[in-house]
Amino acid sequence: MKLLIVSDSHGDGDILQELKVRHSQNVDYMIHCGDSELSSDQAEITGYVAVRGNCDADARFKNEELIDTDNGKVWITHGHLYGVKSSLLGLSLRAKEVAARIVCFGHSHQLGAEMVDQILYLNPNSISLPRQPKEKTYMMVNWTVEKVVVSIWTRDGVELEEWQQSFSFA
Repeated sequence: MKLLIVSDSHGDGDILQELKVRHSQNVDYMIHCGDSELSSDQAEITGYVAVRGNCDADARFKNEELIDTDNGKVWITHGHLYGVKSSLLGLSLRAKEVAARIVCFGHSHQLGAEMVDQILYLNPNSISLPRQPKEKTYMMVNWTVEKVVVSIWTRDGVELEEWQQSFSFA
């Protein structure tokens, strides 16, 4: 199972289109974790499993999405409704409630990948307005039942190999 995860594009539909051209044939799901600032029917966001962020005006986006895969559930939310700038506690409670194995979120504009209680939390940073690191990034995830490999890519399609991480589900 392969996932592309992007967040916080803030009106930049061009990069979403570029990512579709670059990766759509090689991934099972393309995920947008909110703050696209696009309408849900715009061509640039079509093909993404996208959620509503605090900067999204289109109420047709849901606050959360749940993808049920053969490897487990992927829960997607922006994060602003769960206090992600302070801690993962709110996300954790909801992730356990929906039995998620992977949680995809944004909002903080900070890159992160962390396994807590056998749930993997992934924040791809902002593809347009990053805070930390300063590179504009997205994630590619290769997921088997036992293992997840997370790689970080720049907006220009360069893999940051030093940021690659592997996680195991026990």
